Amino acid sequence: MPSDEITQIKIDKDRIGIIGLKVVLAEVAETFAANTDEEIRAELLRRLDKRNYIPESWKDEYGKAFLREFKKITGRLVEDLDPDGLEIQVLGPGCARCNQLKQDLIAVLAEMDMAADVAQVTDIAEIGSYGVMGTPALVINAEVKSVGSIPPKTKLKQWLQDAFAKQSGKKTAKN
Repeated sequence: MPSDEITQIKIDKDRIGIIGLKVVLAEVAETFAANTDEEIRAELLRRLDKRNYIPESWKDEYGKAFLREFKKITGRLVEDLDPDGLEIQVLGPGCARCNQLKQDLIAVLAEMDMAADVAQVTDIAEIGSYGVMGTPALVINAEVKSVGSIPPKTKLKQWLQDAFAKQSGKKTAKN
């Protein structure tokens, strides 16, 4: 994995490109996995600050985002999701089925008037980091929802409602 690869992550409400994030996450996962969240966050900041401009006033936000990405790749519970919207990834190389899933998802989000950050992940290594063995795959708030198929729009709607309710701490009425 090239160390100069740029990975887009969400920091506050913006998507920011971070140089070498995947390499640093893998290195820290090997040597700091047993450490506390605060120690891991500090180490990620220390290593990533060398190749990325991180404003002093934003270090806390960057640290939270780096720790969130670390938790995702190590399979830990991710708690600090965006309270204003869902984080959704469509995993796949950009094939027709992957594009159809993304289009269906965007249509359902628009129909529900729901805010979400939708990203398409095409990098095979990054797709593998989610533990999926087929595409297209759908990840909502760091939880894999489907692999190898395009779910019906009714199922997408239910998953989105459930994820939003879980994120907001509310219960969803089942249809």
